[in-house]
Amino acid sequence: MAKSMTASMGDEGVGGKLKAWPERVKTFYSDVRSEMKKVTTPSFKDVQATTGVVIITVFLFGVYFWVVDNTIGSGINYLFKYLTHH
Repeated sequence: MAKSMTASMGDEGVGGKLKAWPERVKTFYSDVRSEMKKVTTPSFKDVQATTGVVIITVFLFGVYFWVVDNTIGSGINYLFKYLTHH
């Protein structure tokens, strides 16, 4: 098993990885810069629209979880009252 691992590593041992590190870092930053050139900032209208969607969604989820919480809470309170009176 150890022989197969060293044979498969070849020049990619620890020393090879350390020697390749600066080139890999340069390639990474080059890729990051090329991808960042593709990034565009949204328009003010887009920001307003997505902000409105987020606010409405948060409100709806808040109402939903409030209803679920009250329903489960009422059910548990009813169960406790039922179990303590009998």
